[in-house]
Amino acid sequence: MSTRARPAAIRPTLTPSPAAAYRIPSDARSVGWARRELRRQLRIWGIDAELSDTATLLLSELVTNAVRAQAARTPAAPTVGIRFAFSDGRLRLEVRDASDEQPVQYATQEDEECGRGLVLVDVLADGWGVTRHATGKTVWAELAVTGAVSVRRPDEPPRP
Repeated sequence: MSTRARPAAIRPTLTPSPAAAYRIPSDARSVGWARRELRRQLRIWGIDAELSDTATLLLSELVTNAVRAQAARTPAAPTVGIRFAFSDGRLRLEVRDASDEQPVQYATQEDEECGRGLVLVDVLADGWGVTRHATGKTVWAELAVTGAVSVRRPDEPPRP
């Protein structure tokens, strides 16, 4: 009995979305969820582990600041918006909250446990800033993605 080669099924090419956006509860527990979701998205985009670690730290600081600012100023606001975008060799992280409070970078004492978030963002990001809205603001940070990065399909396994 002979076997005949069969043509492989043609699968449509999937182009991953260049951005992902979510509304998450304005709660400290959401920081961990945001980190996990960012890591998942960065694996899809094929972004290396070192840049992924830096992006995850930046996002943690931005989400933590948004949750704290929103709780202090607008306790009725139930969610924070997060968005990750990858295009033109740049990874952009955005966190939107309903607070009008401007983020402030200030010097901290050595033994203080809080207050270093924006210092880290300033040191690690290639750029960051604030966009004001009619209600609230978006704090964003960008990282340059260098080297050969290839965007994979969501169902494709990570490359070694």
